Amino acid sequence: MSSRPRKGCSVQFSAEDGADLPPSTDPVTGLRFTIVTSDGGVVLINYVALQPRRLALAFARALRHMASPAGSLGVRSTVKAYAVTLPKFFAYLAESSEPISGPEDLRASHIDGFEIWLEGRGLTRIHLFTILVKLVGALRVIAADRISSISADLQHRLRYVSAKPYQRSAPRDAYSPYVARQLRDAARADIRQIIQRVESGPQDDPELKIRTIETAAHAFITEHGVILSSESLWKRLYRARVRFGRPTKSLTDDLHGAHYLGAHDVIPFLVALALETGLEIECCKTLGVECLQNASGGTVDIAYTKLRARGAEHKQMRVRDNGSGTPGGLIRKLITLTSAARHHLPVENIWVYHREAALVAGIKHSQGLIDAWINRHAIVDDHGRPLQLLLSRLRKTHKALWYLKTEGHMARFAVGHTPEVAARHYANIPSLRALHETTVANALEDVVARALQPRVLTPEQEEAWLLDAGAVAGLPAGADPITILGGDQDVWLASCGGFYTSPFGRPGAACPTPVWGCLECSNAVITAQKLPAIIAFLGFIEAQREGLAEDHWVAKFGRVHARITRQILPTFSDEIVAQARLAARVAGIPTYLPPEISF
Repeated sequence: MSSRPRKGCSVQFSAEDGADLPPSTDPVTGLRFTIVTSDGGVVLINYVALQPRRLALAFARALRHMASPAGSLGVRSTVKAYAVTLPKFFAYLAESSEPISGPEDLRASHIDGFEIWLEGRGLTRIHLFTILVKLVGALRVIAADRISSISADLQHRLRYVSAKPYQRSAPRDAYSPYVARQLRDAARADIRQIIQRVESGPQDDPELKIRTIETAAHAFITEHGVILSSESLWKRLYRARVRFGRPTKSLTDDLHGAHYLGAHDVIPFLVALALETGLEIECCKTLGVECLQNASGGTVDIAYTKLRARGAEHKQMRVRDNGSGTPGGLIRKLITLTSAARHHLPVENIWVYHREAALVAGIKHSQGLIDAWINRHAIVDDHGRPLQLLLSRLRKTHKALWYLKTEGHMARFAVGHTPEVAARHYANIPSLRALHETTVANALEDVVARALQPRVLTPEQEEAWLLDAGAVAGLPAGADPITILGGDQDVWLASCGGFYTSPFGRPGAACPTPVWGCLECSNAVITAQKLPAIIAFLGFIEAQREGLAEDHWVAKFGRVHARITRQILPTFSDEIVAQARLAARVAGIPTYLPPEISF
């Protein structure tokens, strides 16, 4: 096409316009370079020692492409995992001693052989699969790169990760309420001390010479941000403190601690924020100073970024904001405490603090600080051992505690998820299994208890039944109120709706159940006139407790005792029960008949 089309002229093309453009070259020409990820992290890649070199260059270009803004890797930790994993494939190739110089020499057998090689080193299927995913993903990028060419055999193999079945990993579990309470209490106690320390500012030393130098040192920090141990002012203060017997081991941290958060102060804030909000740890670490939005009515939105939610990275969560102990108040206080450090290090991240004589932003390499914090507070797990705290489990812990609070009500529990996702990922976890099993067992026991619950009629219900046979539900089918209430079909402890149609015997035969079996029979109807006999029988079984071992008594009479005391007597008024007790005392204690004797 002409370089400058003019108005009124038709478009014209030349032969050169149809030629293929040369492939874009990747800026990676060496094996040592730096990748800046989308979340602001930096990863140093050093593949200089990998052989063969052309294959290493292909993997380096693939890794750089996947970590680009349009790529699939946006988090520093993920890029680091790929960078560490891919050299394992080169170690396998070195041991196999096959003549490979570039991507075009790779075959499907190399991926399958690498899988067998990993299995031989004792890797589990879960761990092995995570390595194969990274290798196959990188090779797919290499296959799509016009610079490299791969065999048709390898292209077909890249359609799947492994020919063997995938083994699902166990879901990440939550910490127990006992551990969560320890973490929350320790975090809140530390946060109170941190707030008091920073808001109180520098403390005056009683010695005038030390106080004068310290005032100058704090003024230096206010103006320049930090004071290094190489500064003459720092050295003068150090010598003065030694001369007057003051501690000097943590002098730098103590000076800056009156102005900023320290590295060890970040952990309690991070733990408290994760437990209170349920935010993913990677989202907590990337919160910005403008994350609180739309505050109203004691609540506020937390705006955060979830990089692994492709297409929906920007999210919001509504939280409470009516005090320093609420998630909104905690974030506000954190932003206030880091404002002085942000004056010297202007970043958007809320995590700005002093570490190793410098102001830093973001949270990196925090496991050592976490372990020190756990040991300082002597936090233990459910078995009394020192807790191995994984920050990634705090979200599950928050969800599990909320599940307990909502009593498993899925409509209230599924906040930010569909009920299916909430049930699968956050309710179906090992720490809640005992609760689910107990709930199912209680439900089954309740069903059985309701099925065997005796039909108890109060005097008011008797009158209603006499007037209308359908006025009282749950009675034996076809039962005649006049016959039953008249006493024609009375047995010892109840009125019987069908002595010859017992659920415990053959139709037409007399009921074979012992006398107290009536209390669990679907044909039994218990009225106020049977209360004296029931109370007399209750006195008998309670008297038997003195002559029997506890387990024997429970086996014989425990069930019927609970039936009388928990289900029958509470149905009647205190006045009716009192009259029945008086009648029972007049009648006396009945004669005991063993349960083996049936009528």
